Amino acid sequence: MDNKKFRGTVWNRLVTFSKKRAFFPRGSVVLAAVSGGPDSVCLLHFLSQLARLHGFKLCACHVNHNLRGKNSDGDMAFTKELCRSMKIKCYTRRVKVTELARKKSLSVEHAARKLRYKALEQTAKLCGAKVIALGHHLDDHVETIFLNILRGTNPQGLTGIPARRRLQSGAEIVRPLLCVRKAEVLEYLRQHKLSYRIDETNASQEYTRNWVRGTLLPLLEKKQPKLREHLLEMSEKLEDLLK
Repeated sequence: MDNKKFRGTVWNRLVTFSKKRAFFPRGSVVLAAVSGGPDSVCLLHFLSQLARLHGFKLCACHVNHNLRGKNSDGDMAFTKELCRSMKIKCYTRRVKVTELARKKSLSVEHAARKLRYKALEQTAKLCGAKVIALGHHLDDHVETIFLNILRGTNPQGLTGIPARRRLQSGAEIVRPLLCVRKAEVLEYLRQHKLSYRIDETNASQEYTRNWVRGTLLPLLEKKQPKLREHLLEMSEKLEDLLK
């Protein structure tokens, strides 16, 4: 995809998605969660451009889960340098995932999520942000719907990942990339010549989400190539019905 076509499709869709939902009020402070992976790098760069256009202040937070040794430290160093290059203030947090998982008898994934959200809320309070932006995209949304089906769910579970969600602290989670697919995120990074880190555990079929992503969805899409688009449409209609 050439740059002109890209800006006319992916870029405009991202801008329209955020503008329609009024994610970022003028004069607000926005905290972007940045792991250093492709999704969060795309998110940070997009928000850095949008902040100039729409007049909001952007800062970033990297949560180090201390689960991958030197690779975790490498992710943190990469994110700090990325933010420095974009002139964005970066906060870093270290959390003890394995300790919480053992103490509360939680899975590592669940413990990591609890500590990550806690760290983000604390950082948002510190920097005065009422909006916390996360890098979930359309493929994550579709995978979540299937995970909920596999685990057993009520109708709410079929709405997937919400575009926005209010936290108990009063801050609001928003997801500006929900309108684009992973392939489009990677194209965004290519267009802007942005590097990123890779978490090697994302390829492991040990995790159910990775199996849904790498095995189940490709099989279903052989029969219905527009599966993801259909599921997005279904979840949006269902969300309206459940309000």
